[in-house]
Formats: sequence, structure tokens, C-alpha cells
Amino acid sequence: MEKMEKTEKVKDDLSKQLVKSGIYLVALLAISGISVGVGLFEDMEDVTSMLRLNLSSVIRVVIMVCFVMAAAGFVRYGLKRVKPKHKRTATVVTIAASLTQYAAAIIMICWGLTLLGVNVGTIFASIGLVALIVGFGAESLIADVITGVFMLFENQYNVDDIIEVNGFRGTVTRIGIRITAISDSGGNIKIINNSAMVNILNRSTVGSKAVCDIGIPYEADLEAVEGMLPEILQNIYENHRDAMLDSPRYEGVQELGESAVILRVVASVNEKDLFRVTRILNRELYLALKKNKVEIPYKQIDIHAKN
Repeated sequence: MEKMEKTEKVKDDLSKQLVKSGIYLVALLAISGISVGVGLFEDMEDVTSMLRLNLSSVIRVVIMVCFVMAAAGFVRYGLKRVKPKHKRTATVVTIAASLTQYAAAIIMICWGLTLLGVNVGTIFASIGLVALIVGFGAESLIADVITGVFMLFENQYNVDDIIEVNGFRGTVTRIGIRITAISDSGGNIKIINNSAMVNILNRSTVGSKAVCDIGIPYEADLEAVEGMLPEILQNIYENHRDAMLDSPRYEGVQELGESAVILRVVASVNEKDLFRVTRILNRELYLALKKNKVEIPYKQIDIHAKN
């Protein structure tokens, strides 16, 4: 049944594509007829002679484009094969790959115009007014590029750094000339223009701390619980050395809550392990306290009734 439905859907899509193609073809023929009627192509010979537009020049342009694209592809392939050991090196590699694309496009345009007989030097000499016009229209693009260059030299963040910007927290996966890509713990990738990378909190430049607040009942012996915590915390560290930088520390009574005394435990971690270690502390402390007959309290309500 599902195969029949898929086949019908494919047939419907194919018929829609054929109908669209037919409409485009009829429109093209109609426009071509009107263009011939009004003499639109009468001056094409003058244009082709001015641009040296012949089979030879077209072939040379095609070969040039293939050459530049192949060279750019080779450079980008080489950059992808680089396995940087440092974040700074990875940042330079990603920016170089991005720059290669833009450089290849500019080279193809300028070289192609030269092969077609256009005096590129004259264009550049008279580009002042054009640059002014384009500058107003592409203000955000220019801002993105300039900001990207400054970020590279100022070393604000690098590839694989964990940063927080505009409320979005994630790992920097790519830094380009114009954009920065950030991936969160759920695999969602956010693309942010470099000019919008403001108020950045780089969590990888400072030590991070995983915090666990766990409650014990008021009826429990607080001093006895505090006495058993060092051994519990040391055991947690021994079992999870790969996630913690040192043994978790008991910080004391954080809060006298409505139904429990809240104790705080803190562990030094790498930023990438922050949430993982918090989950480990929650689980291991709960199991250890329960094993030692210290029940984790739940919210309680006291009701007082008059006789």
C-alpha cells in the first residue's frame, strides 16, 4: 500500500514538473518572438565584436573557470585534511577555507572579463562611485567581513570553544569571513553574522564549576551527614576521573528550605562536561545518601486543625 502511494506521489510530482516545463517553454518562445519583432537582437553583432564574444573566447573562459574551481577545490580539500592540534590553528584553517571561496569567485569574474576583452583596469579606475553605491547596499556584508577580521586578530574565540551569545550556548564549529556557526548540545546549528557577535561569553577561557544542590530532611543529623560526605565525594571522583578535574567539594548549607536543608556540592570541570557532571553528582549523591539511610525529602504541607 505504501509503495503504491509513493508511486502515485512520484507520478504527480513528475506531471507537475512537466506542466511547469511546458509553461516555461511556451513563455520563452513567446518572449523570443516578441523580442525578434521589436528588433532586440539586431545590435548583438556590435556587442559580440566589442566583447570578443566568439567560440574561442568562450572556450577559454570555460577552461579558466574549471581551472580556478579545481584549484580552489584542491586548496579546500587540503585544508580539510589538516588535523589541527590547537583551537587557534583550527580557527585559521576554517577562515582560510572561507576566504578561498571568495577569492576564487573574484578571480573568476576579473579573469573572465579580461578574456572577453573587457578592460578591468578601467573598471577599477572608475569604481569609486560604484563602491559608494554598493557600500550603502551591502553595509551589513562589509560589517560582517570587517568584524570577522578583527575577531581573528583579537582572538576573542576559536573553533571548539564553548561560547554564549544572545542567550544561545554552544560549541563553535566554524568561523568564516562573514558568519560563525555554533552547535548546541542538541545538535542544533545556529548561523550568526559576525557583526551580530556581540556580548560574547567565552566559557572555555575560564574554569567551570558543576553545582549540585541536594536536600536532606530537618530530622536528619546534619553533622553526621557532613561527616560522611568527604568519603562519598572521593568515591564519586575515583569513579568519574574522566569528567572531573578534581574531587568534588562540599560547600556547606546553601539554604534552609521549606521542607529540607539544602546542601551544596561543587566540582571543577571542563566546560564541555558541565551538564554531564551535574547529572553525575545528582545521581551519585542521591544513591549514596539513600544507602546511608538518609532519605531525600519531598515537598510537605503541614495542616493544623482546631478541635
